[in-house]
Amino acid sequence: MFENKEMKVGIAPIGWSNDDMPELGADRTFEQCISEIALAGFDGTEVGGKFPHDPVQLREAMELREIEIASQWFSSFLISTPYEENERAFVEKLDFLESVGAKRVNICELTNCLFASEKSMFGRNKPLANDEEWEWLCKGLNKLGEIATKRGFKLCYHHHMATVVQTIAETKRLLENTDPRYVHLCFDSGHFALAGEDPLKAAELFSDRIAHVHLKDIRKAEMEEAVQEGFRFRGTVLTGCFTIPGDGFIDFPRLLQILDKSAYQGWLLIEAEQNPDLANPLEYAMKARAYIRAITGI
Repeated sequence: MFENKEMKVGIAPIGWSNDDMPELGADRTFEQCISEIALAGFDGTEVGGKFPHDPVQLREAMELREIEIASQWFSSFLISTPYEENERAFVEKLDFLESVGAKRVNICELTNCLFASEKSMFGRNKPLANDEEWEWLCKGLNKLGEIATKRGFKLCYHHHMATVVQTIAETKRLLENTDPRYVHLCFDSGHFALAGEDPLKAAELFSDRIAHVHLKDIRKAEMEEAVQEGFRFRGTVLTGCFTIPGDGFIDFPRLLQILDKSAYQGWLLIEAEQNPDLANPLEYAMKARAYIRAITGI
């Protein structure tokens, strides 16, 4: 697969330590994380909470292990705070990412998100945006995306559970109301699946806007329990809902075929929020790398 395309395979640091729940992987260091990422045969990773804030220090650590920084998460609040505040923080993020050689930034609107909430992320609790808020979000993303594009970056919107852009319909609305020159999609197989959507359908539908890919699998029994019991977002992590590709029910051979036949090239980034005390990060990283290599040949 992906012949004559510039492809890289990475894995997120969230399997080693969780930024939202610091107790998960608290004893695992930045150095252990990136060393094991390199040992498992990956080309790079995304910036995690334990990574150095000094770009020179981070770049030296990555170059020593011959791996790269693919991207980093950016939390936007375009619906709830002045655009100028978002822009200042976004430019600071681009400055840092530029210093460490990344070309992607993954943005997600967190106004009213339920990440830290004790409420269920399913059903009536799911955050929504009204028409005026949708306009603020899309106009703000266009402005930030133009800034990113002029600096050689691609702004990749990350649809995400427990946020205002979660479903296929919401993702479609966002993409239809933003400029394709400036706003791209960070496609996440696991978040579409957990939202009750078909990730294969989503990949086909949005193939011309995908500029970054998160490959996350879902354990079906754990997902069904989460929906039935009305789990909060962090509860799905603690119960082992998320896992590496090949360990759940998503059809990754077919998904990767869809991406292969599209214009996509760039990073295939493994991301599986797990408890590292139950799912050894190096072991799962090696399994994931072997699985992707077996399907794609890269």
